[in-house]
Order: sequence, then C-alpha cells, then structure tokens
Amino acid sequence: MENKKNKHMTLDDRIEIQSCLSKGMTFKAIAQRIGKDPTTISKEVKLHSKAQVNGFTKTDEVCPKLLKAPFVCNGCSKCSNAGCKYPRRKYVARLAQNEYEATLVSSREGIPLNKSEFYDIEETICQSVNRGQHIYHAIQTNNLNISKSTVYRHIEKGYYRISKIDLPRAVKFKPRKSKQQDYVPKAAKIGRTYDDFKQYIAEHNINHYVEMDTVLGTIGGKLIMTFIFTGSDFMFGLLLDDKTAAEASAKVKTLKSKLLSAGFSFGEIFPVLLTDNGGEFSCVPSFENDLNSVKESNLFFCDPNSPYQKPHVENNHTLLRNIVPSGTSFDDFSQETVNLIFSHINSVKRKQFNGKSAYEMFSFTYSDKLAEALGISYIQPELVVQSPKLLR
Repeated sequence: MENKKNKHMTLDDRIEIQSCLSKGMTFKAIAQRIGKDPTTISKEVKLHSKAQVNGFTKTDEVCPKLLKAPFVCNGCSKCSNAGCKYPRRKYVARLAQNEYEATLVSSREGIPLNKSEFYDIEETICQSVNRGQHIYHAIQTNNLNISKSTVYRHIEKGYYRISKIDLPRAVKFKPRKSKQQDYVPKAAKIGRTYDDFKQYIAEHNINHYVEMDTVLGTIGGKLIMTFIFTGSDFMFGLLLDDKTAAEASAKVKTLKSKLLSAGFSFGEIFPVLLTDNGGEFSCVPSFENDLNSVKESNLFFCDPNSPYQKPHVENNHTLLRNIVPSGTSFDDFSQETVNLIFSHINSVKRKQFNGKSAYEMFSFTYSDKLAEALGISYIQPELVVQSPKLLR
C-alpha cells in the first residue's frame, strides 16, 4: 500500500472511513487500511461528525457509547431502528469533504491587511501585552481580524515593537530537544529477553547471577553503573562520565583487564548478567565477550518498564541513596569515591543474613582478593557510615 501518512485526506479516504465505521472497525484498523495514523482518523471523525435528530429521539441526553471511540453511531445496531432513544451522531464522507474544502478555501484567502490596518493591530497587541494579557485574549477582546499564530509569526520576524520575551508564556518553555537513542535496539535483544533469561537459568540450574543498573547524579552529569551479586547482595559500581554505550563498554573493558591481572576471569565471576533496557547496555559484545572477542558471559534484558524483574539491585539502591540522595551530583566523584561508598554499604549488617554483612557473605563464597579486585574493602562495624556524612 502506498504510504499516505503525509498526504491530505481525500474523498476516497473519507468514503473508506465511513464504510469501515459502518462495519464496526477500530481507528487503528481503519488507519492501516488507508495508510494514515490512528490519531488522524480519530481527529477526522470527531471534527466532521454531525448530530442528527429524528422521530425516534426521545431525550437530549448523550448516548454513553458516544463518549468513547469511535464517537459516532455508524456501525451501531440500534442506530437504524426505534431501539435507541438518544440523538444520533454520524460521520458522512460527503459532508466531511465539503467542510474540508470550505475550510481550505477560507484559509487560502487569508486576511488582507493594508498598512493602516497592520499598524492598528500592532498597536493594540503591544498595548495588551504590556498590560500582561495573552495574545488570544487581546485578539478576542478587541475583535481583531487576525489569528494568534499570525501574531506570533509577526513577533518572531520582528514586525512588532514587542519581542517573545515580553509574552507571558513564550519564554516559559524551552524548545524540545531531539532525544538520542536511549534504549536497547530490538535486534540486540533477540535471544536475550527476560523469558530467555528464565529459560536459561532453569536449563542450567543457576540460582545466583548478577543484576546491573545505572544510578543518575544530576542531568547530563556523571553516573554510576551498579552490579549486585544476587546470592550475597554484594554490590560495586563503576563511575561513568556519560550515559552512552561507548562509555559503559570502555569501563567494562577496564574491569575485565583488572580482573585478569588479579587472576580472575570475568566470565567465571559474571556468567549471567541481567539488566534493563538503558542504551548504555546496548553494546552486547562488550559485556558478553572477553578481551579476545570470545564469548564468556550471557547478557539478558528485563521487559521494558519492569524494574521488579531485578529486585535486588533496585532494593539495594536505597542503601546507596542513604549516602548520596537523589539530586546529588557525581561530577566531583572519582572511582575511589565510588569504591568508598560501596565498601561502607557492603559492610552493613543485614537481617536476611542473620547479622552478617554482604561483604562477609561474598568473601565466604569467593574471596577477599576478588572483593579487593572489584575495589571493595571491609569496613569495621563501628566505623560504618550510612549517611551523606561519609563524604564530608
């Protein structure tokens, strides 16, 4: 089908809409049929549907069915008989086309302004704005023969004595920034979904794995990529300069080199990794492959908007936020600062471990040497700090 999403609605399109509505089709189905967006179909039907009253109408109340899509009586089984007491509302293609054409002609005629009219409008608008009034209010109050968008356009072009900064609302909103990709592409998640994760750990009888996440400082600043071993709640973090896949990949590569130097294999310590859909995790090979590009680990992704699927790291972030509350900037942090924070967190006594700390549970399963390679030290219980005072 030809893509007509950027083309004007035609009479044939409107006839097709009327026919589809009569068959009870949804806006989404109609949109797919004629190559438009569902929102466009919804706006078209709402804008050009007309109320109809006939001999069956017995009340002025609105039919409850008209309060939800498709907002018209086309396709309703009660519409053509006496079984419905409510006023009808229908979408008729020919009437919709006539209205559209009339609007098109009117808009193309424009509003001819001579020099005198222009300066009269300009004077009225400027006086109103200086009194703190909005453009639309000024137009309606003074019955000005001009549209709000035209006035804004004239102001932006410098035709008026006032500027955008004089307008009550124009300076309150910043232009939208184009957002860079901040998610994991679908192709990268093939064979790595949460369902794949559950199947993998079941088939390989895996009880413990590593969850990953990122903790933000201030917007646009440094952040911390966190790792937590689910069997012990032992957690460490890597300081990232920005929230990009390239930065995360570089820091993981450095971690792998550091572990090798200490006599450990990343693949043996991190055989299974589970994380969310943040774009910083989108470079899968940097997590799964060793420094010789040979696969050594398995990376999986939670379902979108499902933080409960990695509860360990989410819950333990509360311990991190006790020391660095939300809104705290990480820009002055070094990796040593991050190591200090997690050393104190891992040394906190845990009720679920019968008074043992995450560090003690981890070192029992692995070793103190591995904890040291990950940048974590044991803090004596009486010296543990669980508040922002740690960094003062």
